[in-house]
Order: sequence, then C-alpha cells, then structure tokens
Amino acid sequence: MKKFLDKILLLFLASFLLALPFCHTKKSTSPSPDLINDIGLKKGDVISCGPPSAEFGSVAFEMYCGESIQKEFNKAISILHSFEYDEAEKVFAKIIETRPDCAMAYWGIAMCNYHPLWAPPNKEELEKGAKAIAIAQSISAKTAKEKRYIDAMAAFFSNWKTLEHKARSMNYKNAMEKMHIAYPDDKEAAVFYALALDAVADPSDKTFANQKKAYEILSALHAGQPDHPGIVHYIIHSYDYPGLASLALPAARRYAAIAPASAHAQHMPSHIFTRLGLWDECIQSNLDAAASARCYAEGTGNNAHWDEELHMIDYLVYGYLQKGENTLAKEQWDYLKTIREVKPYNFKVAYAFASVPARYVLENKLWKEAAGLTSHIGEEKWKEYPWQKSIIHFARSLGAAHMGKIADAKKEHSLMGLLYDTLVKQKDIYKANQVMVQIQSAAAWILLAEGKKLEALKLMEAAAGLEDHTEKHPVTPGEVLPARELLGDMLLALNKPAEALVAYEACLKSRPHRFNSVYSAALAAEKTGNHKKAGDYYRQLLLVAGSGSSTRTELQQARMFLASRKSSLATLGEISN
Repeated sequence: MKKFLDKILLLFLASFLLALPFCHTKKSTSPSPDLINDIGLKKGDVISCGPPSAEFGSVAFEMYCGESIQKEFNKAISILHSFEYDEAEKVFAKIIETRPDCAMAYWGIAMCNYHPLWAPPNKEELEKGAKAIAIAQSISAKTAKEKRYIDAMAAFFSNWKTLEHKARSMNYKNAMEKMHIAYPDDKEAAVFYALALDAVADPSDKTFANQKKAYEILSALHAGQPDHPGIVHYIIHSYDYPGLASLALPAARRYAAIAPASAHAQHMPSHIFTRLGLWDECIQSNLDAAASARCYAEGTGNNAHWDEELHMIDYLVYGYLQKGENTLAKEQWDYLKTIREVKPYNFKVAYAFASVPARYVLENKLWKEAAGLTSHIGEEKWKEYPWQKSIIHFARSLGAAHMGKIADAKKEHSLMGLLYDTLVKQKDIYKANQVMVQIQSAAAWILLAEGKKLEALKLMEAAAGLEDHTEKHPVTPGEVLPARELLGDMLLALNKPAEALVAYEACLKSRPHRFNSVYSAALAAEKTGNHKKAGDYYRQLLLVAGSGSSTRTELQQARMFLASRKSSLATLGEISN
C-alpha cells in the first residue's frame, strides 16, 4: 500500500511540475553587467508633464519576474502604449537594474525601439533592440507565454541588416497572430496584435481590412478595461480614416483623460477631430499637447525642442486655417521659424518644417509668396526626406504657375521629379505616389498657364484620381492642398461651376468642413444658379469659421449673400401679399 501511495505521490509531483508556467530546464543565469551595459539603456527618472499625480493609464500585464516589480512593469507598459518610448525604456532599464534576469524587461527594451506606426527604427535602435531581444532569449527563466512574446519580437529584429523593414514587420505581425490564437484570453497579447495589424496595413487598401480587424479586437476589450491607454489609442489609429472616424470619436474624447501625463495622448485625439472637421476640439487638443511637449523638452535638458511639438504645430496650423484664423496660424509659423534644434530630428519634424509654411501660403492663395517660399532649415536637413522636401517645391511651382512665371514653375517641377526618382530607387512607393500627385497637380496648372486647357484638366483629374486611391500618411492632418479641391479650382477657373461643385463636394466627403472647399462649393453653387445650395454652404462656412476673429473676405461674402437672400425673400413675400 505504501509503495502504491508513493507512486501516486510521485505522479502528482510530476504533474505539478509539468503544470508550472516556466519553460526552462536548467538553472537561470543573469546576463553579465558588461552585456547589459553594451545595450546602451536610457536611464533616469520618468519625465511627466501632466497635472499633479497624473498617470499614463491602467494596465495589468501578466509576467513572472516577481510581485515586487509588477507595478513598475505595468507602468512601463502603460507608457509604451502611449508611444512615450524613451520614458518607457527608462522604466524597463530600472527593472533590469533590480532584476537583471527578468527576460520580459529586455523584451520591453526591444519594443521601445520598434515604434511600429512611426518611422522605421534607425541603425542605432535596431542594434539596441537586437541586443536586448538576444539577451531575453538567452534567459531560461521565463514562461511559455513570455517566450512567445520574446520570439515574436525577435522575428522583427532578426536579420535586420538584410531583411527590409516591411518584411520584418509582417513577420512580427504573423507571430503575434499565432500568439493571439494560442492565448485568446491574454488581453495584452490581443492589444499588441491589434497594433501589429495597423502597422502593416496597406495604405492603398480601401477596404481597411487590417484596421477593421484591429478595431474589432480592441472594441471587445474596451468595456472591460476602460482606462487602458493602448486600447483607446489604437482604436484611434485603426479608424483614422474617412467614413470610419466617427466610430473612434468616443475613444478620442476619452484618451487624453486616461493618460494625462503623456503629450502624445493629448495630441492623438486630434487625428479624429481633424477627420471629422471638429476644429475647436482639434485646436484645443494640440494647444494642450504642445504645452506638454515643451515641458517635456525642458525636462530632458537637451536645450532642444522635442519632435512631438513640431507635429502638434502642424495640426494647429491646419486647424486654425480651417477656422479662417490666419493671424493665429501665422503666429505658429513665425514660432516655427525660431526653432532650429530638434531632438530627435526625424521624418515628422521635416514634414512640419515643409508643410506649415506651404499650407499657409497655398490655402490663402498667396501665389507670389508661394513662388518665393523659402525654408530656414539648412539644405543638409532635407537629404533624408525627399517627400517632405518636395512639398516646398510643390508650393513654389504652383505659386509660379498662378503668377504666369512658367519657366520658374517648370524648374521647381523638375526638382520634384528628381525627388520622385529618389523615392522610387528607395522602393518607397507610397511616398513616391504622394510626390507624383504633387507633380501631376503642378504640371496641370503649368499647362493651364500655357493655355492648354484640355490637357491641364485631364492631368488634374489624373492627380485627383491617384490621390483618391491612396490614404494620407498618419503623420499629416491632411494633404497640403487636396488634389480634388485643386481640380474644383481649375474647373471654376474654366467657368465650369457645375463640375466644380461635384469636385468640391467629393473633397468634403472625406475632408469635412475644409474652409476652402466649403466656400468654393458655395461659390460654384451660386454660379450655377442654385441659390439654395449656395446658401446652405455659406451657412456651413459661417458655422465652421464665423464665430471667431477671422477677417477673411470669404466670410464677409457669405454674410452678404445670406443677407441679400433674406432681403430678396422678404421682398417676394411683400409682393405676394
């Protein structure tokens, strides 16, 4: 009997050991201090610029490095979900100091150097991520689930010297998909899988298959975790598109309150506000975010502006222009001119330096100023950013064409062609297409200046069609000038108001409450004799921009038209009586 009981006990112990979550088979060893130092971890206190006791949201990430660091680990994940990568890395580095054998802390370091929805990691970030994930894989004390997290991240950093970013991002997405299937109840795995889906979404896919799948996953999680920063953040990214944005509005209005310590959380809702033409909310969101970004820059001690601030300035200028608030938009441009040192200097910084001045002169139809547009940023700053640099040449070419300076317009147009060729050689087809829209648009207005009306119209229609089939880049609140709106302008210039109205209404369908499209739709309707529709658009213009301090003549014209219509209707009433 005793032997039988001993046998049962041994079987029980064996079953118990097999049921333990740890997948290692030998004693765990910590990486050497030299190996850890070689990663080059960011260290220090977390910089927080929100109100007192502000938080980054609430996350519960299941891990097995010990209860003593669970709170810090959750904090790191919360910060990571708001894309405050440097600050998240500091927290993961602190965990490594306490528990150098915590494999998931190294996974966190690797995640901080991936930033899937931003620009691809640079060489330094790729090296850091690869070193961190190699250490994570070498540590044996980790659960089977943690091993899946780590191996998924390794799928991105492996072969980074030879394999393209897009392919490695797809490898990571595929690994996270398998993990989500294997662990359907792991909420964090679901959130990171949703983010991976958004990261590899094809910008030319108008069915938004990946984004809708991500939104479905995140929406199912939201009710149970209303204060999770990643869920609401990635809902916004998933539906940052025309026709979908309204479904992300509740998340947009919630995110800033969930993570008030994050400048990005203050800004990100404005993506949805911009999509829906909610300009007052867009402006306030970015005023708050820009103040937080300036605070953050001061906290770094770098004596430089933070890249996020310039991203917010771009959105501010766009919002102010749609309200007709030229004075406030110009103040932001003037402030931008004082900024010379930015850390890190990256693709969204270059974009803001190009787009802000171009937007101001083009949306106000200041053709002379557009033709002579210059940048206070040195030529060396543009070398890595051909798409962004093309914006300056686009503004110059369009301005010169409208001024009748055809030779100047063609010169700028040819420079855009060289930048397009650079992007094609880099195999960056998306950005190449963005530049091609500008190339075709500028060429169309050059043809019109030469009196070649039919050719000009045909090319402008082609530009609008190409833009219709490509979504805007997440870095921008909108095109510097929508090609469909430019088509409407050309049709109006050719005395085709009915066709122009169709173009403006198509532009407004995906870009609601754009100042110039609303006004021009009213003008086109007025020219066709459709006074009711003209009145509707003029009223919309006043609702969008009439309550501020704008002195734009378009608003005066709207008031005059509506007053004359009211007077005419009153006169007709008197006659009928």
